[in-house]
Order: sequence, then C-alpha cells, then structure tokens
Amino acid sequence: MLETSAIHAGEPRPRVDGAVITPIFQSSTYDYTGQTDYHDVRYIRLNNNPNQLVLNQKIAALEGTEAALVAASGMAAIAGTLLSVLSSGDHLLAQDCLYGGTHGLLTKDFPSFNIAHTFVDPQNPASWKRHLRPNTKAFYAETLTNPLLELADLKAIVRFAKEHRLVTIIDNTFASPVNFRPASIGFDLVIESGTKYLNGHNDIVAGAVAGSGEWITKIKHRLDHLGGTLDPHAAFLLNRGIKTLPIRVRYQNESALKIARFLSQHRAIGKVNYPGLESHPQHERARELLAGFGGMISFELKGGVDAAEKMQERVRIPSIAVSLGGAETLMVRPAAAVHSNLSPEERAKTGIADGLIRLSVGLEGTDDLIADFEQALA
Repeated sequence: MLETSAIHAGEPRPRVDGAVITPIFQSSTYDYTGQTDYHDVRYIRLNNNPNQLVLNQKIAALEGTEAALVAASGMAAIAGTLLSVLSSGDHLLAQDCLYGGTHGLLTKDFPSFNIAHTFVDPQNPASWKRHLRPNTKAFYAETLTNPLLELADLKAIVRFAKEHRLVTIIDNTFASPVNFRPASIGFDLVIESGTKYLNGHNDIVAGAVAGSGEWITKIKHRLDHLGGTLDPHAAFLLNRGIKTLPIRVRYQNESALKIARFLSQHRAIGKVNYPGLESHPQHERARELLAGFGGMISFELKGGVDAAEKMQERVRIPSIAVSLGGAETLMVRPAAAVHSNLSPEERAKTGIADGLIRLSVGLEGTDDLIADFEQALA
C-alpha cells in the first residue's frame, strides 16, 4: 500500500547501526571499490549518496515505476529531463498553460539550444496532429495546471504520443502520487517538485523524476554533468516528509473541497477553479482519473485586483507567499509573482487574470480557514 511504501520503501536493510531512521550521510566522497564507469564512482554529485539512493527507490515505489532520481529542485528535474529527451534541432509539443518556470525555460532558454516548441490546447486532441513536425520528439503536460487547475485529456495525450512515437513527460506536482500515478495510464516520465507535497513542510527545495530504468539512467548521466544534485540534509528532510505524504494529502483534499464550496457560494467571489466542484469543466474527467482533487484552489473576486489585494491584506492565517503543498496555507496573486515573467498578453491568452488568487490549502483546521476567509471577504 502507498502508506507502507512511503515509510519503508528504499530504507536500508539491515538498518544502519540499528537506527530506525536513515541517518544523514554528510560525506561528499566514498572509498573507491573498483568502479569502471565514471557515473558509478561513489561521489555526491553523481547521485549515489545513501540518502539519495533511499529516495530514488522510495519515489519509484510511490510512482509505480522501475526507477526514479532526485534532483536539487523541481526545475533541475524538469530541465535535466527535457535536456535528456531533446537535443539541438528537436521540437516539443507542450500544453499551453504551464508553470511559469517551465514556460520560461521553453520560451527564453531553449531557443539558444536550438530546441523549438509549440504550445497546444490540451483539451482539443483533434488539433494536435497539425502541429507535428518531422523533428517532434516529446509531449509535455501537467496533471493539473498552475494556476487554473485545468485537467488535460491525459489518456488522449498518451494515445497520441504512442501513435506518433513521442516521449510523454508530465509534471504531477499538483496531484502528487497520492492522487494520481501517471505511469499507470502510460506516461513515460513523471516529474514531481519535491519542494511541494512530497516534502510538505515548506523548508527545502527538491525535485524528482520517475520512469523506466533506461530513461532514468540517461537522465542521471545528464544531471551528473549539469550538477543539479540534492544534498544529503535536504534528502533526509524529503525522506522524512514523504513518510506522512498520504495522510497530509488526503486531509488537504478534504479541506480544499470544503473551502472551494464555501468560496463558490460567496457573493464576493466571481469564479472558483477547483476540479472537485461540479462546475469545473473537467470535473467528470477528474472523478475518473484522480483519487482526490488536491489541495490547490484558484479564484477571482468580483472586485478584481483591488479586491484581491484587500483580501490578502485582511487574512490572518494564510501567508502571502509563493510555493505550495506545505503544512501552512499560502496565498499568492500569480500575475504579481509566480507568473510575473509572462507578459500581460501571455497571461491573458492562458486565462490568468491579474486579480486571480492561488490558494494552497495547508493543514490548519478547515473551519478556522473558512472563518478567516469569511471575515476577510466581509
């Protein structure tokens, strides 16, 4: 079961000197024992520190894949994966509403590597074929988009990619492996920001990618050269956080659904984006694919930017901060922060209004949060 894997998968047997918890291996290098391949030499940058190896096995067990690899950040995992799948002269299909960091990587950095991309409508499979090129190599998607919580036609992406021999890559951060395991429907590579739900305590930055042993070996070799390696202390904290992942996420699922329903019925709110609401355009698809609807909500106030900023000034429990998935409830206006690198025209095209608020529901009492939102909206 997921709960058992979260606690025990990958842990050393026998235990290290009898310790119930895997200790921090704060060593950059290890005795040479005859390795003949550079990537097998025991050295922390080469992703084979004991704390890293425990996490690799644990995350693979959670995702239901052959292998996994941790990285220094979610963006390190994204960049390392894409640069392992794509080379100069290649072309990528990507859904048209992406996390701001990923959007920036594709639009601002990849052109200098001669890697092209085309953004496609993830709700319109019939439109994808006309964007194919002879050099198209992969299709990139997100389980739930940031910040509008849209759910792409993921099964159609897998079918389309198999038909055209494309590698499928998905960022599963908003769902986590508790709510969705993309490999189970055929995705080749699954990326998670360990900073978010996997760790769940707003105190580290980390990333991970899971997939076949062959793909993870290729990505490891690329990441060994790029140097985006997770340090032992952060790996220790991530391992600790994962052990409570199923309990935390299921509570956040329940709490977020109640809060989304409250917001959707409030006279000051114009629109709520949450896949657990019957009004969500992909609600039935979410019911089919997801074990839970997640802890992320976004919403617009009828008063626009001014009303959004006043609400953020008045709330008492949430912090106004970027990131998500932790124990503390966080709010942010994406246009002013996580999507500020997009032009106003780009934000408008993807439906990110300037007054939109993104809410990451934490582990506080649900009724306390609702009461706080009620007074802030009064």
